[in-house]
Amino acid sequence: MDNRFLHIHPKDNILVALQDIPEGTQIIHNNVTIPITKKVKAKHKFALSSIKKDALVYMYGSIVGKALVPIQIGEAITTENLVHAAASYQVADQHWNFTPPDIDNFKDRTFMGYHRKDGSVGTSNYWLVIPLVFCENRNVEVLKTALLKPLGYKTSSADIISTETLVAHYKNQASKETILQSTIIKPEIPNADEQVFPNVDGIKFLTHDGGCGGIRQDSDTLCNLLAGYITNPNVAGATVLSLGCQNAQIPILEDAIKKRDAQFSKPLVILEQQQSKSEKHFIEDAVKQTFLGLIEANNTKRSKAPLSKLTLGLECGGSDGFSGISANPALGHVSDMLVALGASTVLAEFPELNGVEQELLNRCQTKENAEKFAGLMQTYAKRAEEVGSGFENNPSPGNIKDGLITDAMKSAGAAKKGGTSIITDVLDYTEPVTKKGLNLLCTPGNDVESTTGLAGSGCNIICFTTGLGTPTGNPIAPTIKIASNTTLSERMADIIDFNTGGIVEASATIESKGEELLEYIIAVASGEKVPNAVRLGQDDFIPWKRGISL
Repeated sequence: MDNRFLHIHPKDNILVALQDIPEGTQIIHNNVTIPITKKVKAKHKFALSSIKKDALVYMYGSIVGKALVPIQIGEAITTENLVHAAASYQVADQHWNFTPPDIDNFKDRTFMGYHRKDGSVGTSNYWLVIPLVFCENRNVEVLKTALLKPLGYKTSSADIISTETLVAHYKNQASKETILQSTIIKPEIPNADEQVFPNVDGIKFLTHDGGCGGIRQDSDTLCNLLAGYITNPNVAGATVLSLGCQNAQIPILEDAIKKRDAQFSKPLVILEQQQSKSEKHFIEDAVKQTFLGLIEANNTKRSKAPLSKLTLGLECGGSDGFSGISANPALGHVSDMLVALGASTVLAEFPELNGVEQELLNRCQTKENAEKFAGLMQTYAKRAEEVGSGFENNPSPGNIKDGLITDAMKSAGAAKKGGTSIITDVLDYTEPVTKKGLNLLCTPGNDVESTTGLAGSGCNIICFTTGLGTPTGNPIAPTIKIASNTTLSERMADIIDFNTGGIVEASATIESKGEELLEYIIAVASGEKVPNAVRLGQDDFIPWKRGISL
């Protein structure tokens, strides 16, 4: 086997360069000699045979584009010779045969989690402080200052730079060169303060720009999202700050919580500032009641739980030309194993499923779910077109630079995160996961809007594949960063948790890396390993207002 390139699917008329292929190289595939007339960079694609103008180009067995001009055999695929094209789709009779992977090594495995009264199990135990409206963001920050350090929690991941050193140089009239050559990165030291509540993993402070103004549906959606966070198994309880006059009223939030959990019994503190004597009294009350809630939350301890209690979010961001052949299919294998073990997995980012709709429709367990998925995709695409955009504009400059030329090409690789199992449910944004198996969740491709939605629908852990690297995470769902290539894993070791580059290098298989990744997930779910996103405090939270976001 020639390890310089990969032919993914028999139907494909392009090959993937696994390493830089110099000009003048003669590639031999299936007894056909392919001349490389111009260097093809690693992660990029080149023509397996001559492709006529307007002919369809296939990758992963799917349509990923249309030739803008004739493409010669061995010629690199670029934005100059390929344009986005995707296959049409329709709801038909559902038929999909899922062959579960071997799960013998995991069928009796457990993780150490936090058991909730509704039967769910958390991989973490957090207290939330949430504003119902952006007017309360400042008070959330005041509570953050008042609570974190006295309770022994890490106060800021931003405290890594010694600006004082630069000030000292400036006062001593140091040169520009001296300032630029100064080492001002502080050494990372463990939090020396003892946590007052050792069974509470942290207090998470969320802020946002919603809750009032805009349209009423935005506020309703926000309340549904916040209810999803409060009822997430990783959350022990919450403090909610309300101004009083905003669109996102307290009863809307309370109703949303009851819809998710009719017997909701977690400690919940809801305070309204316009009913308080003063802002200081408002903050005082919030601190006292939060402290009492933390005492109750601290009574919950980790205990054994079956892997079926995991709800795994499947996310990608900063993808590259290797994502679809290493990190994503390895995560897809994890998804298939967890489904076979009775767990739930959730595939989101609907703009990045463009072009693979028919396969996903065929995989839906019921016609009702297939129709719902098709309707959500059609509505999303239509709204994007109405504002002068479209799914074809989804790939970022970084995606394109590293080999993802069209949205369909990006989507065909992104969908690999969902493995091959049957789709048991299709969810609109903020709808909770209620069924075991693979779920589809409508979110944007925007990384943080998507991970925010995954946690809001109940994911208690998230796996995030990346080829370029990204410093994002989630406040309540531990987020594992998975590199598609070894170069990234080594260059951004402080951000990446797991490397699937061995698949590209032919030193590992999709199956072996999938099993290795599942072992890591179990360790994270048990609190034995801490992902870098958690360690660095990458608590990103951006609610989606249902406007067009690709």
